[in-house]
Amino acid sequence: MRVCTVQEMRDCDRRAVESLGLSTEILMENAGHAVCEVARKEFGVTDRRFIIACGGGNNGGDGLVAARLLHSLGAGVRVTLLVDESVFSGAARANLQAALRCGVPVQRIQTADDLHLGRSCDVVVDAIFGTGLSRRPEGLQAEVIERLNEAALPILAVDVPSGVDGDTGTTPGSAVRATCTVAFGLPKRGNLLAPGRELCGKLYVSHISFPPSLYGSVGEVVTGELAPLPARPLESHKGMYGDILFVAGARSYLGAPYLAAMSCLKAGGGYARLATPASLASLLGVHACEAVLVPLQETGEGTVALSNLDALRAMAERVDMVVIGPGVSLHEETQELVRRLVSDAAVPVLVDGDGLSAIAHNPESVSGRRAPTLLTPHVGEMARLLRITPAEVEQDRVAAVREAARAYGATVLLKGASTLVADARSPVALNLSGNPGMATAGCGDVLAGTIAAMCGSGLDLRAAAEVGAFIHGMAGDLAAEAQGQDGIVARDVMEHLPAALRLYRERFRELTDNHYGRLNVI
Repeated sequence: MRVCTVQEMRDCDRRAVESLGLSTEILMENAGHAVCEVARKEFGVTDRRFIIACGGGNNGGDGLVAARLLHSLGAGVRVTLLVDESVFSGAARANLQAALRCGVPVQRIQTADDLHLGRSCDVVVDAIFGTGLSRRPEGLQAEVIERLNEAALPILAVDVPSGVDGDTGTTPGSAVRATCTVAFGLPKRGNLLAPGRELCGKLYVSHISFPPSLYGSVGEVVTGELAPLPARPLESHKGMYGDILFVAGARSYLGAPYLAAMSCLKAGGGYARLATPASLASLLGVHACEAVLVPLQETGEGTVALSNLDALRAMAERVDMVVIGPGVSLHEETQELVRRLVSDAAVPVLVDGDGLSAIAHNPESVSGRRAPTLLTPHVGEMARLLRITPAEVEQDRVAAVREAARAYGATVLLKGASTLVADARSPVALNLSGNPGMATAGCGDVLAGTIAAMCGSGLDLRAAAEVGAFIHGMAGDLAAEAQGQDGIVARDVMEHLPAALRLYRERFRELTDNHYGRLNVI
């Protein structure tokens, strides 16, 4: 499904009116019906009391339609206006007048105390801003948002929770924490990017009668468009599922090389060669006995020495892919080895962890490559790659991942609650699997190994990044289902990779058609 910006959806609204004859009144009525349907589905209507908090724009008009429809179904409904009635115009004004004529109580409030939440309300419908937010909420709007959150009542947000930026998911000030949200036409970026994604609660999408043709090429971001895994034929051998070279580990980082190499095998990879400092090899061999250990010369600090470069270059010529960086440390000699090996390797390369710091100091080591490259930074690493602050990355994650892909001539995977994958040609892919329990050391190494296995299965590097991120998140979800989110460690995620792969193969169409159950189309 395409994910749009606020302006792109406004353009769709305009084209629907001008080219298709779908008047603003029709679209607002359909939006109100969607709100009413979600309210009925989530909270019920009989004997339920709703407060509809309305701002003065079309979002408030959508709320007024919902108020009239809920009233017609027998629900107790009270509309509170945060602006004067004179502010309403066009279809929103017509629906205000219709609600009044139908007997819906409408009150202009002056303070948050006028909401009278208490015992007179079971559910709140947030129709204050929606996508109309252009600045941080202030005055009465901010007070009402804070009061709604304090009341701990169920909240149904209209399009986007008020206070959430519809383009970035960021919150410049107070923002509604919704129980559920119904987005219109297409989900907005702010519905699916943190923290907006969490503030939306359960997300519904209603096309409000827009035909598929209206969307055209709308949306630089897509979600749920994943590739199926190639079948494993009966006559198989390990060479058919990827021969991957991992250059990983240092004296202080034994976990990263183990998790990366073993996750590759757990995710279906055929052959994992683990090149690591010699002093680590014997220790890792006890636990990673299925991987082929390649002991390397090391620096005095126990990191991979530059003297290994020629041997690693030769080995890289015989494998299908190189994964470099997990736990290699920031030792300058090792960093130089990373830059040179990345630059010279003629096969696909995934750069992760400390390897990203190495190339951040010399982007040409990546941008000059002819073979595909994948960079897998978290926010802090992305900030180093782009030489900006982590806060600037968080302010617009889509722009950041796009810029990194352009600057480095690579596919870039930006980790986070909604992982993004971008390259210079295709839409940005947004991943919906995973959970907060995966915020633990080593999960990034598991992801690197999972992506390598996807590449080994036959997917190109971009598709491998998208599918790998999804399966990695699904393995984390299975781990959380088995034992709860608190206390999950990276090994738990790794151990659930085979089950995640089985589900992905068996339920691929269901998982993609229903967006992993995390985006509900009505």
